Amino acid sequence: MRVMQFAARKASRNLLRDFGELEHIQVSRKGPADFVSRADKKAEETIIESLLRDRPGYSILAEECGEIKGTDKTHKFIIDPLDGTTNFLHGIPHFAISIALEREIDNNPKELVAGVIYNPITDEMFFAEKNKGAFLNDGTRGGGDRRLRPAKRDIFANAIFATGIPFLGRPGHTKFLKELHQVMGRSAGVRRMGSAALDLAWTAAGRYDGFWERGLAVWDIAAGVLIAREAGLRVESLTQGDVLDTGDIIATNEMLHEPLLKNLS
Repeated sequence: MRVMQFAARKASRNLLRDFGELEHIQVSRKGPADFVSRADKKAEETIIESLLRDRPGYSILAEECGEIKGTDKTHKFIIDPLDGTTNFLHGIPHFAISIALEREIDNNPKELVAGVIYNPITDEMFFAEKNKGAFLNDGTRGGGDRRLRPAKRDIFANAIFATGIPFLGRPGHTKFLKELHQVMGRSAGVRRMGSAALDLAWTAAGRYDGFWERGLAVWDIAAGVLIAREAGLRVESLTQGDVLDTGDIIATNEMLHEPLLKNLS
């Protein structure tokens, strides 16, 4: 766990510096998109280098570089170095670093055993280990590790949900608009903040009452799935199969699970 947290904090230093320079990049000839792409890759390289220094045999699955097979076939780090790239690009201070560790247990290669989601802007470190609970370390407030507990809200009309909107032209956009219309009309509201990792972390922390999204990559949700489950949320796939394979996710407390599913059907 400490290895993953250290790697996230180390990569965040460059991201914060680059984020601060975006204002000047906006008017450059090359444009901010190339700059952000370099920042993304640089963060990923920093994370991988840091992780493999302490765990040299582990495999890697990362957004930018893809899969790197290690000598240890039972352990794999799953990395999103910058979840919320579009926010970063536009100077919106809402993005995160997500790192999960997957270990083969009893011939099950999909067993998540550790996860970290770090928000460099707020210095909030959400983390969990399997069967040990989920926690938040808010470094700026000096409060130490605080156990994450989901909201206990059980009335759908009073609940606030988080989601992500598929880009126009991608499969599922029309279906999503129907779902959004259903949920918004019957709940207290829906938020679209632009980082699936933080959506899951915030739901685990009780800031949202639930989260759903479709078509996510495994690195978007791996750490968040473990953190949410360890906090006590019910996390499942919206379609048949394992949520890490389908990328179609729903995460709520037990009371709101069926009502949200009903509104998404």
